[in-house]
Amino acid sequence: MLIRRLAAVALVVALASCDNAGSANRPAPAPTAPPSPASELRVEVVASGLEHPWDIGFLPDGTALVTQRPGRLALLADHRPGALVRPVRADFGDVLVEGEGGLMGMLIHPDFAANRRFITCQTHQVNGNAVDIRLITWRLSEDGTRADRVGPPLLTGLPLNPSGRHSGCRPALGEDGALLLGTGDTASPAVAQDRSSLGGKVLRMNIDTGAPLPDNPFIGSPDPRERLIYTFGHRNVQGVAPRPGGQVFVSEHGPAYDDEINLLRPGANYGWDPSQGGTESSYDESVPMTDLQRFPDAVKAAWSSGNAREAPSGAAFLTGPQWKRFDGMLAVATLRGSKLLSFRISPEGAVREVEIPAELNDTYGRLRGARQGPDGALYLTTSNGPDDKVLRITAA
Repeated sequence: MLIRRLAAVALVVALASCDNAGSANRPAPAPTAPPSPASELRVEVVASGLEHPWDIGFLPDGTALVTQRPGRLALLADHRPGALVRPVRADFGDVLVEGEGGLMGMLIHPDFAANRRFITCQTHQVNGNAVDIRLITWRLSEDGTRADRVGPPLLTGLPLNPSGRHSGCRPALGEDGALLLGTGDTASPAVAQDRSSLGGKVLRMNIDTGAPLPDNPFIGSPDPRERLIYTFGHRNVQGVAPRPGGQVFVSEHGPAYDDEINLLRPGANYGWDPSQGGTESSYDESVPMTDLQRFPDAVKAAWSSGNAREAPSGAAFLTGPQWKRFDGMLAVATLRGSKLLSFRISPEGAVREVEIPAELNDTYGRLRGARQGPDGALYLTTSNGPDDKVLRITAA
């Protein structure tokens, strides 16, 4: 049974690296490493009873906040298995909980110990009508039972599909202190290539003011929205993973194929254009994820899933000697694939091999969030329904 299971896993990875016939725009398949034995990782359930937890943020006192898509916030008493889960009172009455939208990504302020602030990304409605996606700054009470909004929204105006489709919205803190934000294209044909729109982009801004940073690639633009853009031409960014040393990788949903891992280059176009240069009014998902014919300078993906439909989500680099041979690998949670993908990446940013740890291959269902905790462990959230979990992953 074990031999057959490992062979099946190897086949999944091989298929995930294959190109569809006739597509010259996809990256060459990365070499596939043998699947790791089932004794290399330890998986522990930290908490359960959550509903579609989207993100997790670690606080200096050893507790952790978890956002849940239906508009709920929870506090974990610690990071150990069986942690006590307490609700945090907060006003999420203006959150549009529809389809893929709701309370999504979260980022703990780097000065939380002094200001107790954190940032959430959420879909916004007024009287039941979809308005936009926005970043909200909160302050957690000293006892951790309540969160209150701080000032006006940090950022508004991200496009929102009333159905919630392709809401994206994953924040991360760059090594330089910049707030990086991956967004979705809301399944609108022209949004990804439209630099007057904040959808289908990675944005870069000041974490306290929401202002564009002075070295952003389009900082000279007269359009204040374009000044926020770091990269464009994305379909639906779900994970943003800064790599020690300065590189930033994102995970991105393809249509029925070609999910991608991309290395960000300031000002670059990543080639998604379902409007076909403005000639198509419908959302034409038959176009390539990276259309090099229409955009010869578009950045090729570091990795593409080919025919396989993985739906990559949260992403984080595993760092520290406690990870043994996994040290330095990029861990990516997948939704449709219900697995963890582990990428070994060269210093230049090329994907060299892909592994699927057996312990996280269709064992916990859909995986959404991925963050490395202050203890060096990897924390994942599941996204299956009313009894979702926070998992703690360590090297055995």
